[in-house]
Amino acid sequence: MDHHTAGESHGRELVAIVSGVPAGVRLTQEDFDRDLARRQVGYGRGGRMAIEADTALVIAGVRGGVTTGAPVCCTIANRDWENWSDVMCAFGTPATGRAVTAPRPGHADLAGCQKTGATDARDVLERASARETAARVAAGAVAKSLLNAVGVSVRSWVERIGPVTTGPLSPAQVDADDVEASDVRCSDEEVAAQMRAAIDGAREAGESLGGVIVVAVEGAVPGLGGYASAGDRLDARLAAAVMSIPAIKSVEIGDGAASAALPGSKVHDPIVWAEGVGFARASNHAGGIEGGMTNGEIVLVRAAMKPIPTLMVPLRTVDMETHAAIDASRERSDVCAVPAAAVVAEAEVALVLADAYCRKFGADSLGDILEALSAYRRRIAREVG
Repeated sequence: MDHHTAGESHGRELVAIVSGVPAGVRLTQEDFDRDLARRQVGYGRGGRMAIEADTALVIAGVRGGVTTGAPVCCTIANRDWENWSDVMCAFGTPATGRAVTAPRPGHADLAGCQKTGATDARDVLERASARETAARVAAGAVAKSLLNAVGVSVRSWVERIGPVTTGPLSPAQVDADDVEASDVRCSDEEVAAQMRAAIDGAREAGESLGGVIVVAVEGAVPGLGGYASAGDRLDARLAAAVMSIPAIKSVEIGDGAASAALPGSKVHDPIVWAEGVGFARASNHAGGIEGGMTNGEIVLVRAAMKPIPTLMVPLRTVDMETHAAIDASRERSDVCAVPAAAVVAEAEVALVLADAYCRKFGADSLGDILEALSAYRRRIAREVG
């Protein structure tokens, strides 16, 4: 199961195509639009989100609310296109009034222009924009529906915004309903209030803030992924997928970097026998993955997001035409998009896990997957019973 996206931030629409989707997966309009709406909200979002009202138009691969086995394709209209049609026109001569020649530090602007030879950074920044992640979220909705059918759930929360943190939390310490009700995706209201205050302070200073997000996968069977080849290792695939999200600068599985400071006895999870369950772990420092494979525990992926590079009090840069020192360009932007990034990370993690299920149990039809999954569970039970 693979996915591709197309479209620019101020183009006519975004496109998501998910290939390798098994037949028989049930999908609803709400499956797409629920997560698209979650991605749009969050304290610290900018004016663009007041313009857009993202909804997915499914144009292929689904019939009667069920996937057919063909690639699933959907589009998401950009309402702001109407204000940019003269600049982002596919044919003819684009209007030059919004050309960007003052590349922003921390963004793809300059390196992208050097790569392609573009003289207007808009050719780069329109695609490099995090607006593209709306299409990823739509693709993730397909993966989540498949995972739900095999008993797997994916959720996320925010551990840090700027200097304010809850500290590392386990899934059991995080109230899912409170997270969804919070505008910073933090279930501790006292900490959430401090996060909002930090965002307000950054807005007043013309600054931006990053943070730390966590994605938890519950219900995954052991043995997804692989140990024999580097490309099969599930932790590597998860890290690459989450790192591909704009502004994500580090990804950890389980205790991650903190484990480097501890002795092995404090890092590795003792194996225990749980009656009615079978093999289990007494703790979950590994974050549900050992040797590149799921081990039956909750998969925990933690990611750090840098502050957004578009600043209302811009940093200094060099004009690409004149080579003069000037202030960097300013695009309408968020102060903090950490809560939104958590929803995007859910989608990326779901896509990797859904693909892992298809690789192990087949990708032709959901019925075949469920039958193979049932046989696998019975085999594990016989071997450990």
